Amino acid sequence: MNKELREKLKYCRLAGIVEMYDELVKESAENGWDNETFFEKLVECEVVSRENNRFERLVNKARFPNLKTIDQFDFSQAPYISRKEILELCECKFIDEKTNIIFLGSPGAGKTHITISIGIEACKRGKSVIFFTAANLGNQLVEMQEEQELGRFLTKLSKVDLLIIDELGYVQLSDRVTQLMFQIFSERYESGSILLNSNLEFKEWVNIFHDERMTAAIIDRLIHNSRIVLFNGESYRYKVQKMKAQQNRQKT
Repeated sequence: MNKELREKLKYCRLAGIVEMYDELVKESAENGWDNETFFEKLVECEVVSRENNRFERLVNKARFPNLKTIDQFDFSQAPYISRKEILELCECKFIDEKTNIIFLGSPGAGKTHITISIGIEACKRGKSVIFFTAANLGNQLVEMQEEQELGRFLTKLSKVDLLIIDELGYVQLSDRVTQLMFQIFSERYESGSILLNSNLEFKEWVNIFHDERMTAAIIDRLIHNSRIVLFNGESYRYKVQKMKAQQNRQKT
């Protein structure tokens, strides 16, 4: 590619074509492509490049604590959940349906791994996602309120396609945080999906939110139009680590 053409493509922000042009020219000559085929291949490269860039932007904005894919999850170590059901959730149709997903179960059962995997699949489909632990979200809500930025922050959360709240139940929340979280659940009620993980059954949530009436109101908004998946089994993390240890011993 000559310098003039490169500059024109950059001016038009066609980075995918810039990157693949020389390779496609060579491939076109080898395979005898006509002009239309060559142009189609160039456009395909640009589309793929833009999709990859969009995916990277969405993942960065989601603020996942780490990147976990569903392919990395060993379902053989988690017989207590349905592979078919989880893969269906990974298709992210529930986001378009404004459905909430609630994962309940003991620590280490794989809830966070699968949650992040679903979040990544949502990003692949062009959905905006944001990830919080319950404690981190509570801290940010208080901070935003004190800085008189709460309205802007709540507006940001209301516009995201999928709000993920992890580790609900690991720490008790103050009355102030409970009231602010209730505001989030109310504003997203039937207007945006929440994917929430908790190690506690619903009857124990009053220990998180303190007030029985407030707890009942939160649960009511979450479980209406929701899917609940139970993770009741031996620790997935423990079983995976145990399997890896056995494999290492066999190698030695």
